[in-house]
Amino acid sequence: MPLNIVLIEPEIPNNTGNIGRLALASGANLHLVKPFGFEITDTRLKRAGLDYWQHLNVFYYDNLDAFLSTHKKATMVFLSSQAGTPHYQIKFTDNLFLVFGKESVGLPQSLLHKNQTKLFKIPLFSEQVRSLNLANAVSIVVYEGIRQLNLP
Repeated sequence: MPLNIVLIEPEIPNNTGNIGRLALASGANLHLVKPFGFEITDTRLKRAGLDYWQHLNVFYYDNLDAFLSTHKKATMVFLSSQAGTPHYQIKFTDNLFLVFGKESVGLPQSLLHKNQTKLFKIPLFSEQVRSLNLANAVSIVVYEGIRQLNLP
């Protein structure tokens, strides 16, 4: 470990707060790529993250290009409802970056096109559901990584 959770332009403070709490609980790093749909000082973010935010390993980036240039040699996988390969086929390794898109539209099309072999999805078994809540999706993938890495 640690895994790296990356949120590209998160829009909902409650989701980001819950994901922050998950990052701390799982030992993951949290990477937040601007622009955000909220202020980091938003009370909803703090309420969801409770008093844990100060203990997080959280990194901020001004935009997607800044994040990608900072981590150009990193191993990354991208989570999208448009992918065909299920998340449990990700080959989890130490320091893997798990990249998630914003709640309303997911990952930018440019990332999807450039990373076809690194795209994964969480299978859904109802045609009435387009996607899962972002915080739930991150939880599922992070704990699958913990399981595969055989962490205690």
